[in-house]
Amino acid sequence: MTDIKHKTFLFDATRCIDCRACMVACSVENKIEMDKTRIWVAGVGLKGEYPNLERASMVYHCMHCNEPDCLSACPVGAYSKRLDGPVIYDPKKCIGCRYCMNACPFGVPHFDWDKGLIEGAFIDKCTMCPQRIDIGLEPACVATCPTEALMFGERDKLLKYAHDRLAAQPARYVNQVYGETENGGTSYLILSHVPFIELGLPELPSRPVKDISEQVMGFTIPFALGWGAVLTGVAAGVHLYNQKKEADARKLETSESQAEETK
Repeated sequence: MTDIKHKTFLFDATRCIDCRACMVACSVENKIEMDKTRIWVAGVGLKGEYPNLERASMVYHCMHCNEPDCLSACPVGAYSKRLDGPVIYDPKKCIGCRYCMNACPFGVPHFDWDKGLIEGAFIDKCTMCPQRIDIGLEPACVATCPTEALMFGERDKLLKYAHDRLAAQPARYVNQVYGETENGGTSYLILSHVPFIELGLPELPSRPVKDISEQVMGFTIPFALGWGAVLTGVAAGVHLYNQKKEADARKLETSESQAEETK
């Protein structure tokens, strides 16, 4: 049996220079437009008064929660959690209900308003570059970071490394590794020299938000069942449309190929 290692990011805010090379790398690797990048920079930027200035910026993308709220909220199973860390989104299953956006305490999933109901891929988010990590490479953002503000590896090892940094330089950091326990733990760990709230991170308990929401939904089963039936119908309709669209595209490709051969 394969020993699956839980992978994670480690971000050190003291090393981030706000160069945004990670954003460019993400867009190139995943073939998405820069204005729809899966990474954004949060924080207060420069703070203090000259000459005592410091930067407080953070590379913000999916936290890849150990117990994802987006997965719990999605009524059609468009989200899945891999054992090695990534939270994956399947655009072919998505019906655009945006429940995941409301559920995520980090505000990660982004809705693509430029697409209609039947065009597919409504939501965009970081996927941890599975096409790279599955062949032993780092995610594109990590591989591009010039200051090693972003690191990638096994969660247990990076968590220990983060705590070692805190112990070695207590005056440099807030004495906490954000993501170790927040919201049930995440696959994106953060070290900071300023309060995490200044980096745009919410203050969360260790209990996942989904545990609370699922408990509340337990009292609204009749509503959930009724709404679920509606969503299932919409999902089925969109799925059938997409299947027909793909079949028509294949037929067109075949006819064009045959036409080329007869010339």
